Amino acid sequence: ATFYTLPPSASLLARLAVSLLDDLDWADADRLGRLRVGDFACGTGALLSAVYEQIAARHERAGGDAAALHRPLMEEVLYGCDVMPSAVHITGSTLSGLWPDRPFELSRLYTVPYGRQEDGGVQIGSLELLQSSQLTTLFNTSDPALRTGSVGEETAARVSTEVRDGDFDLVIMNPPFTRAGSDWEGSKRKEDYIKQFRGLSTDLETQKEMAARLKGFARDSCYHGYAGIASAFVALADRKVKPGGVVALVLPLSVAGGESWKGVRRLFAAEYTDLTVLSIAATGPRMSFSSDTGMAECLVVARKRKAEGEPGRRAVFLSLRERPHGFAEAAAIVSGVRRLGGGRRIEDGPYGGSRLTVGEDLRGDVLNAPRDDSETWGAVRLHDSSLAQTAHALTQSSLWLPGHEAVALPIVRLAFLGKRGLHHRNITGPAAPYDRGVASPTSTFPALWNHHARRETRLVVEPDLQLHVRVDREARASEVWATASRSHVNLDFTFGSQPLAVAFTERACIGGRVWPTVSFVDRRFDYVFALWGNSSLGLLAHWWHSGRQQSSKAGITVSGIAGLSVLDLRTLDEAQLEGARRIFDEFRSLDLQPAFLADTDPNRALLDRRVVCDLLGFGEDTFRGVRRLAGKWCAEPSVHGGKKRPEAEGSLTYRFEQAEEYALVAEPLFTFRKS
Repeated sequence: ATFYTLPPSASLLARLAVSLLDDLDWADADRLGRLRVGDFACGTGALLSAVYEQIAARHERAGGDAAALHRPLMEEVLYGCDVMPSAVHITGSTLSGLWPDRPFELSRLYTVPYGRQEDGGVQIGSLELLQSSQLTTLFNTSDPALRTGSVGEETAARVSTEVRDGDFDLVIMNPPFTRAGSDWEGSKRKEDYIKQFRGLSTDLETQKEMAARLKGFARDSCYHGYAGIASAFVALADRKVKPGGVVALVLPLSVAGGESWKGVRRLFAAEYTDLTVLSIAATGPRMSFSSDTGMAECLVVARKRKAEGEPGRRAVFLSLRERPHGFAEAAAIVSGVRRLGGGRRIEDGPYGGSRLTVGEDLRGDVLNAPRDDSETWGAVRLHDSSLAQTAHALTQSSLWLPGHEAVALPIVRLAFLGKRGLHHRNITGPAAPYDRGVASPTSTFPALWNHHARRETRLVVEPDLQLHVRVDREARASEVWATASRSHVNLDFTFGSQPLAVAFTERACIGGRVWPTVSFVDRRFDYVFALWGNSSLGLLAHWWHSGRQQSSKAGITVSGIAGLSVLDLRTLDEAQLEGARRIFDEFRSLDLQPAFLADTDPNRALLDRRVVCDLLGFGEDTFRGVRRLAGKWCAEPSVHGGKKRPEAEGSLTYRFEQAEEYALVAEPLFTFRKS
C-alpha cells in the first residue's frame, strides 16, 4: 500500500510546508545549507524533489544562486530513506539531475534493511529510527561501487549514519497505509498475514517478529495497529522534527475520524500549532492526492510548538472541489489559503466557509474549527461547509439550520444514554463463547450480524443468524448475552445502498460485525433512538461523527459509537415517550429508500415531520428547514459517492416539494415499492 504522490499534489504539500519556514533569510545560502529535510518513506522522491524546488526557487527570488545551492542541498540538507533500492536510485537520479553539471561528494539517500537479516534478526526499515538515532543502511547512493539488485540482496554493504532526534526543520512523507490484520492468529493463509510487513516476500514468522519489534519501539507513541503503519511514521516524524519545525504528511482520511487514529489527533492537539488539513470533496479516484489509492486522503501540515509555546487551539480545514491539475494551480491554492487566513469559523453559523477561488473559479471552502484532543476532525471532504456548521451546532445542543435562527435542542453523546455492545471477535472469535449458526425463529440466542440491504428497508429488522454456546463457555456466554438489545447501530453505513443508521429488532439480540448493540435503561428509549437515528438530523449526526475515507461509506468503530451525538432521551416527558411509540408503530410497515435519497424519499420526509414537529414540538418552518438540510446533505460527494439518482423515465422520483407535500399528510396513505 505505497502509492505514488502525484506531482501537483507533491508541489501543493511542499509549498504549504515550506511557507511555514517563515523565519529564514532565503538569501542566506549558508543558513539554507544548514537546513535538515527528511522523508523516511521517500519512494521515488516526489516530495523531496518538490521541497528542493521550493527552497531553490525562494533562494533565487531572494537574489541567490540556485545552482550554487545544489551541492549543500544534496550533501547535507535532504535525507531520504526507503526499503527499495531501485526507488532510492530513482530519487538520487531525479535530485542530482536538477543540476547535472554540478558535482557533489555524497548524499543522504539510504536503502534501509527490511525483514530477516543475515544475523537471524529482523529489521523494520526506517522505523528502526523510533528507538535510535543510528541507522544501518544497505548502501549509500554516493558510492557508485556499491551495486544492488531490485531488493538489495546481491551486495548488501553496511553503512551506519546518524539521524538525530529533534534535528529536522521539515519532515515530509507519504507513508504506507497498510494496517495490521486482526485475524492472522493460527492461520497459514496468505490473505491472513500481517499486511503491514508483508513486503519483499517476508514469511509469517518474520512478519510476527517485525510486528513485535515495531510494537516495542512505538510504545507510548501515537502508533496504533488498527490505524496502520502510517501512524508509526507520524510518530517517527514527531520524533525527528525540531521544536518550531514543520511536519507535512499525506495520510488516509481515516485520520480525521478513526478511533484508532485518536492518538495522532491528540498529538497534533497537544504538540503542534498552525494545523492545516486539506481534503477533496470528490468521489472515486479523484478524492485522493496519490495515484490509485482507491480511498480518500488528506494533507496534514503543522508546526511543532517550541518549549515555551502554547499548542494551537484551532485548525484550518480546506476542502477542495478537486485535486490540483498542475503546478500553477497548486501554487494558486496555497496563495489563496494564505490570503484567506483562518477562514470563517465553524461556530459562526450555517453560512458556509470562506470561498477559495483561483481566478474566477471556485476551488473549495476554508473553514476554521476549534480542535480538542478528544474530538474528530469533522470538517473534511465538504462540498457545502454549512452542513459542518449545523452538525457542529448540534453537538453544542443547538439546532441551527441554514437560513434560520438557532434554537435549543438537547443533544448528548450516546455514552451518556446507553451502553454499547461488544466487538464481534468477543462474541465469536477464537477465545469467545459462541459459534454462529443459521437463523431460526425459535433460536435462544438470535443475532443481527451482517448487512442485507433488501431486508433493511424498514425500522424493524429480523435477526439474520443464531448463536450456539461453546462447551465449557457457558458462564462467559451469559456475560456476553447481557449486552443483547433491541437497538443496533450501523458501523459500515453505505449511504448509496442502505437506508438505516439504526435498526430495531423485536426481540433483544446480540449485535454482530456491523450491527453492535446499544442498551438503554428505559426500554422506551429504543423507539425514540430508532426514530431519531433515521431522521435527517440523525443521519447528519451519524455522518459528522464517522470516517469518510470511502466514497459513500461512513465508518464507525464499536468503541467510536459512544461519541455519537443523539437526542438526549432523558429530557423527554411521558407524553413524548408515548408519542414516540405511536410514531414508531406507524413506521413499522413503511419502506425507506437508501440514505442518499433522503431528500426525495416521501417516507423519510414523513419521518422528519413526525420527529421535528410531532415529537420535538417545532413548527412547520423548522420542518421545511430540515428538509432543505436533507437536500444539502444528499448533494455531498461523501454521501452519494457518485451514484446516479433514479431520474430515468418511469422510475419513482420525488422532488423536494413533492416529498414535502406528502409529509404534510396527517397519516401515511401508501408505501412505494419498485415494480
